[in-house]
Amino acid sequence: MSMFSAFNISATGMTAQRYRMDIISQNVANASTTRTADGTPYRRQIVSFEEKPGQTSFSHVLGKAAYSHGYSGNGVKVSGVFEDHKTEMNMVYDPSHPDADEDGYVAYPNVNIITEMTNMIDASRAYEANSTAFSASKSMALNGLQIGQ
Repeated sequence: MSMFSAFNISATGMTAQRYRMDIISQNVANASTTRTADGTPYRRQIVSFEEKPGQTSFSHVLGKAAYSHGYSGNGVKVSGVFEDHKTEMNMVYDPSHPDADEDGYVAYPNVNIITEMTNMIDASRAYEANSTAFSASKSMALNGLQIGQ
């Protein structure tokens, strides 16, 4: 693996986690939005990641790493942002609300603040880990340049 590949892998990880934090903050900001442009309550958004093109399967990489040191990764990318349809909407009884149904219940978004904050901590720590790996790669490259003086 080249020195610049290590930088690229860490940079793609930081970019993906920053985007994930943006989506999480959007979820928190819309935790009380009962009506979007299409007239439905806001649905929680979920970010999914995948390997950048050119990567091989994990089992192939694991097998190759066990017997040699010839694997070079390409990083991660955001494969999409999807609405969470598995979690139920929060139904709250409030007959005076303009978005209440005929029984007096209002459908609030399926956003759980505790879950979102836990995901934000996870994304923040993953970003920090990628930043540390980037700094370590940078330090190794600088030390390598100083050896040549």
